[in-house]
Amino acid sequence: MRGSHEDTPPLHRDPLDRVRFPVRDWSLSETVYSSEDLGVTETLFAVGNGYLGMRGNVEEGRETYAHGTFVNGFHETWPIRHAEEAFGFARVGQTIVNAPDNKTIKLYVDDEPLLLPVADLECYERTLDFREGRLRRDLIWRTPAGKRVQVTSTRMVSFTQRHLAIMTFEVTMLDDSAPVVISSQTLNRQDGRDEYHVRSAAMGEGNLADPRKADGFSERVLEPQMHWADGTRLMIGYRSARSGMTLAVGVDHRIETENAYTEHISADEDTGKMVYRVNASRGQTITVTKTVAYHTSRGVPVRELSDRCRRTLDRVLQHGVEREVAAQRDWLDAFWERSDVVLHDQPELQQAVRWNLFQVAQAAARAEQSGVPAKGVTGSGYSGHYFWDTEIYVLPFLSYTSPAMARSAMRFRYQLLGAARQRARELTQAGALYPWRTINGSEASAYYAAGTAQYHIDADVAYALCKYVAASGDHDFMNREGIDILVETARMWADLGFWRENGDGRRSFHIHGVTGPDEYTTVVNDNLFTNVMARFNLDQASWTLGWMKTEAPEEYERAVERLHIHDGEAAEWTACARAMSILFDPVTGINPQDSLFLDREVWDLAHTPMDKRPLLLHYHPLVIYRFQVLKQADVVLALFLQGDHFTAEQKRVDFEYYDPITTGDSTLSGVVQSIIAAEVGYADLALRYFTSSLYVDLADLHGNTSDGVHVASTGGVWNALVYGFAGMRDYNGVITFDPRLPDGWSGLSFPLTLQGTRVRVDLEPTRIGFEVVEGTQVEVSVRGHAVVVTAAKQVWVPLEDQGPRLKGPLGARGGERRPDGTLITASVPQATVV
Repeated sequence: MRGSHEDTPPLHRDPLDRVRFPVRDWSLSETVYSSEDLGVTETLFAVGNGYLGMRGNVEEGRETYAHGTFVNGFHETWPIRHAEEAFGFARVGQTIVNAPDNKTIKLYVDDEPLLLPVADLECYERTLDFREGRLRRDLIWRTPAGKRVQVTSTRMVSFTQRHLAIMTFEVTMLDDSAPVVISSQTLNRQDGRDEYHVRSAAMGEGNLADPRKADGFSERVLEPQMHWADGTRLMIGYRSARSGMTLAVGVDHRIETENAYTEHISADEDTGKMVYRVNASRGQTITVTKTVAYHTSRGVPVRELSDRCRRTLDRVLQHGVEREVAAQRDWLDAFWERSDVVLHDQPELQQAVRWNLFQVAQAAARAEQSGVPAKGVTGSGYSGHYFWDTEIYVLPFLSYTSPAMARSAMRFRYQLLGAARQRARELTQAGALYPWRTINGSEASAYYAAGTAQYHIDADVAYALCKYVAASGDHDFMNREGIDILVETARMWADLGFWRENGDGRRSFHIHGVTGPDEYTTVVNDNLFTNVMARFNLDQASWTLGWMKTEAPEEYERAVERLHIHDGEAAEWTACARAMSILFDPVTGINPQDSLFLDREVWDLAHTPMDKRPLLLHYHPLVIYRFQVLKQADVVLALFLQGDHFTAEQKRVDFEYYDPITTGDSTLSGVVQSIIAAEVGYADLALRYFTSSLYVDLADLHGNTSDGVHVASTGGVWNALVYGFAGMRDYNGVITFDPRLPDGWSGLSFPLTLQGTRVRVDLEPTRIGFEVVEGTQVEVSVRGHAVVVTAAKQVWVPLEDQGPRLKGPLGARGGERRPDGTLITASVPQATVV
């Protein structure tokens, strides 16, 4: 969406309403209630831990855009029905299922319900605290009878107890006494309906052709297996109809008050309730604490899961809720010590940066045995699927700040290796082929051209694996499991590509019939991104085997036997990598995105109406495929990930060519464009892209935040700060810095964990400093000068400048004369009415 970049945010304009969302260093607060953007705020105020997530729905249950409680990986399957069948098409769809919802706690005073859209609120504030990891809401409600009621609630999904969520609900009559009823509910919402069978706003609305939205269900998914209520505890269990996955939810309640009260607990197949009836006196607070445990499995009986729920709840009863709240704070203190990026004298941006980094924690921290979904556990967008986004945009942040989380994500890919091998066989390939989108390991993309054809995901997984091992030094994981990924993906590339002998007798290696990251150009030959990443994959597989043979001979022998590696196989991979076809056009001086890309007509983005964006919702794919127009950075992403293979001049020329024809219809694009814009010298443009990426969700810049957080973009924010403005690169295990601090910024600080040693980096306009915070020493390089940093003292390196500064923005591409004399025109496709 950036033809001439006129639609990108101005450099210093804050896109948030700061009356409603005030600037605060360590929280996001909403001080004015509104029902006009419920979908957005439900996403922004969601809480989760990577395994369990709860959208920011109001406690009252209504109004709402989309109810949502999600367990990572808990899904239903369904047969994909193709209008026309073909061998190898994806057969089984997978969609995340809305788990039983425990957020609803209804309040009645004098039998009048608290309903926020019509309530007389004297004050209101809702806050997501990044250091406490809790959502808190405070309000004073004046009832229809004029009685003032103070209501405070909290919601927390535990980072330390993976299966645990804790909610509190406090009610105080400020001026008068009144009968009060608090109804705490557990509701099966898998079909998107509330307890009155009213469909939420998200169901049945919106553009049905939007592939970013979740697939819906027309039949019952969660089959009841058990339900009971006894004392203060209730339990409900289900089995997913087709996938066979099982789930149990256990709920405990506790009330604290000096008021007289009665309680009634009940449960049926789809509902559980604890109802407190209280004779509330003025000034006597009523506090209800709701403790919830979720356990899921791919097939363990519900009875076993209910026992696990019992144990989780019993542990909280034994140690107390206060201990869990304190543990949450301790966990986040450690997380921020490893992860916080400090922007000096930039309070608005600082708040947004921390919100984004907190979202990565909420998406990945306890995603153990599962991947990191594109929306984390904040919404049903993309049906809860895992994409290559995690490896390229999220894993760098985790590898350098929370390596245990990165290792978990890589082990998930290892566990899916069997399914990837099967998929490769279905596509008549050797080795393994990871699916483009999946939950259970099977390809879930019904549209192969822009989905399955993205073979580059094999190289993306291998890339993330190698970067993780280089950053963490976890050779044990590489030697035991990671090597299997490298070998099987390298085999796929060697089998997929083919050799061609050129006229001068030299041979080159080509890869045809694939789709790169840019989904507006599909099934092409020699896609640049695919080829350079495949080259890396092949090289690393060969090199790692050689390293293991020398440094870990026993693991090497086991790998050779386990994977049936034959003599000469690694040498073949090296030959393929060395001869990989990397396209270059000597006339324009650019690297073509694919073999025919430069022959296509140019899409005139500058004159494309904004109501036709994103293009994928307004133009048939075949129309888009005929043009030079990009959904997201493709060649530019290659310039970043494999930047040591391109000269500074090549990067500048390529960026100047591709940036004006990149729509930015994908949230994956802006951070990459920011990084390369900073490197080549377009400082203002780099800051614009960073700012727009920073506020993708906070300001709902793509209009679909209601479907969940764009997790890849939140991870990309860290990439843009560290790789872009701090200029860090990590090629071949060597950490280098070539800073590009934006004009007007006084400084940038962040920690890095390098093979167990934590170092703090401080960047200022005239110098960059390094200090070991924990560990022994690290070696880095600043603009070619080696720097050894020990625990003894901080080391400062002077900087003459912050790199080149070029004038922007870049203009939209018009027509151009090609080497053969033909003129490539620029236009906007439109139907002609006769």
